[in-house]
Amino acid sequence: MPIEFAQRLQNVETSAIRELFKLLGKPGIISFAGGFPDSAMFDVAGLQSAVSEALTHEAGAALQYGATEGYGPLRSGISEFMASKGMACAPEGLIVTTGSQQALDLLAKVMLDEGDKVIVEGPTFLATIQCFRLYGAQLVSAPVDEHGVQVDLLEQLIVQHRPKMIYLIPTFGNPSGGLLSLERRLKVLELAVRHQVLVVEDDPYGDLYFGEAPPPSLLALSEQVPGSRDWIAYCGSLSKVLSPGLRVGWLAAHPELLARATMCKQFSDAHTSTFAQATAARYLQAGRMPATLAQVRRVYAERAQAMGRALEREVGEAVSFTQPQGGLFFWAQLTGAGGRSRDAGAFAKRAIEQGVAFVPGAPFYAENPDTSTFRLSFATADVAKIEEGVKRLAAALG
Repeated sequence: MPIEFAQRLQNVETSAIRELFKLLGKPGIISFAGGFPDSAMFDVAGLQSAVSEALTHEAGAALQYGATEGYGPLRSGISEFMASKGMACAPEGLIVTTGSQQALDLLAKVMLDEGDKVIVEGPTFLATIQCFRLYGAQLVSAPVDEHGVQVDLLEQLIVQHRPKMIYLIPTFGNPSGGLLSLERRLKVLELAVRHQVLVVEDDPYGDLYFGEAPPPSLLALSEQVPGSRDWIAYCGSLSKVLSPGLRVGWLAAHPELLARATMCKQFSDAHTSTFAQATAARYLQAGRMPATLAQVRRVYAERAQAMGRALEREVGEAVSFTQPQGGLFFWAQLTGAGGRSRDAGAFAKRAIEQGVAFVPGAPFYAENPDTSTFRLSFATADVAKIEEGVKRLAAALG
């Protein structure tokens, strides 16, 4: 094709996860591959009521163009939702985005020039790697463990690379499932102030905890670290707790950053769907979210426990993992026990042949990929399918 495409496209490639979905047409396959919430968990009745309320009482606003910053009642509702989790954020301190993915894209547009350094977790959310690279960023991986990013090594990387931004998923990260400890969270805020670097806190999974609530968000904790509030950009979402189809997310950040993000959003979609925003606003106003979250947490906790037990029973020492405390994922590693291969890519192909799918871990690394790692999602399979799927994984291990 004689069309000359933008040079920036040479920095990115098609999502490995999206490509994997092309292989899932085999009848009877059990998928642990997606990062989706279970559609059976959607509060359809509550959403139907919210739609009816929006069309009955505010049809003109819900069906019309709206402000780029977001629909006023929803910004207020999100502000109250954040306050319930210890985050003080006035409605004017956030903008509504078309999913939190757009918030990340806007941050990249506003902050990144060609060649700028960005520190991300290794591993981290694949779409973020692709997004930041599209804008010419050079990504640097900071090691993580079950307690989140290793802050001592993070500081070394900050000093060495002088990054424009640091991107973290502190609470039940995708794909690691890691939970950044309170001590490390405070250290991250101190580093942000000391080195004057923007920390992007992506928080789509923070409400999906299985036992005790996780430590407060970085944004909430910023009140304890003088000067740190200005160096936090918080990305929130209703996708994992209400409905991905609404495409409602938000960005809370310094006013100057928000103003520039709003300007860039004007150029891309003018505003997030006012109909979706009005629906989400009415849902939050109805007070149904606490019950919805309680149900989601209960179901996902049961499935996570079932997967952990099944892995221990069926694969034994061949796979190592840490039992997640929340979120949607197990992050696992082939150990090579019994002389088995540690190539998760080859394992994924054998698993497909056995009728079960997962995502190899290598694409989640911005650099130095660990090819023995892989991600399993327990969200969309019931306990019986989880147990059968893990048996198929064991068969694929050989």
